[in-house]
Amino acid sequence: MLHIRLGTTLLLAAASCLLTSAEKIITCEGNVQLLTCDHGVIRVQAASYGRTNRETCSQGQSASGVNSVSCSLPGSFPALSNRCNGKKVCEFSTSVLHTSDPCRGIVKYVNTTYTCLPAIRVLACEGSSAQLHCAPGQVISVYGADYGRRDTTTCIYRRPNNQITNIYCSQPTNKVAARCNGQNSCSIDALNSVFGDPCRGIYKYLEVAYVCEYPLIY
Repeated sequence: MLHIRLGTTLLLAAASCLLTSAEKIITCEGNVQLLTCDHGVIRVQAASYGRTNRETCSQGQSASGVNSVSCSLPGSFPALSNRCNGKKVCEFSTSVLHTSDPCRGIVKYVNTTYTCLPAIRVLACEGSSAQLHCAPGQVISVYGADYGRRDTTTCIYRRPNNQITNIYCSQPTNKVAARCNGQNSCSIDALNSVFGDPCRGIYKYLEVAYVCEYPLIY
C-alpha cells in the first residue's frame, strides 16, 4: 500500500492559491520591475523576456519593432527565481536578463507571474551564524537566500557609515539550500569565505527564507 504525507510546503502553497491569486507584472524593456509581498515571501511561478504579442509595450513603437510574436530568451525563469525567491521585495532592471538578444530590433518586455507564500525568515549579520530549525519530524526547505546588503538599517550597530552605504550589494546564493535542505536543523556562517565577497569594505548580512515540511513517505 502506498502512503503519502503531504509536506507543509505543499499545504501552504495550496492554501495560498485559495486565498490569494497570483500577481502578473509586465515591464517594458529598459525599465525596472518590482515584485513585492506584504505578507510572506516571493515565489516566482513563471517568467519570460522577449515578445509574445504585438500589443504589449507597443505605444510609440514602429510596426517592425513589435512584429515578432515568438521571441523569448531561454533561462529567464530560473534567473528570476534565483534572484527573487524568498524575498519580500525584489527590484531589478530588465537589463539583467539581457545576457543575449533573442530577437534583434524587436521591442521586448519582462513578463513575471509570482505569488506570496508564508515562510520563516532568518537574518545573520556578517561574522555570525544563521540558525535554521524545524519541529521534530520536519525538515528544512529553503525558498531563497541572499548575502550582501540591501538597506542602511540592517546590521548597523557600531558600524561606520562607509560600511553600510552601498545598498546595491547583494547576491542570491544556493549554498544555504545545498547545506540545509532535508535537515531538521542547520547552521551556516555568514562569512565572505563561505559566500564570496560581493562588495569589499561593506558590512554584509545573510537573509534566508525557508519552511518546515514533513518529508514524503512512501
